[in-house]
Amino acid sequence: MADKTLDAKGLNCPLPILKAKKAIAEVPKGGTLEVLATDPGAVADFQAFCKSTGNELIEYSEEGGVYRFLIRHT
Repeated sequence: MADKTLDAKGLNCPLPILKAKKAIAEVPKGGTLEVLATDPGAVADFQAFCKSTGNELIEYSEEGGVYRFLIRHT
């Protein structure tokens, strides 16, 4: 279970990333943020976000047009 969940469904780039950046700051180091998004570009966006911030993209999946990302705050 994630420490915090961000529902970014219905938002397009760059809003899911901007909201995730704010939300991850509220998660303790070592904690996890779950992000739910519907923008197909979110997969590449969150991979780049984690690479540039040093946070770890633990997993991502897609089901029914909803992308789920689990990010560890490092």
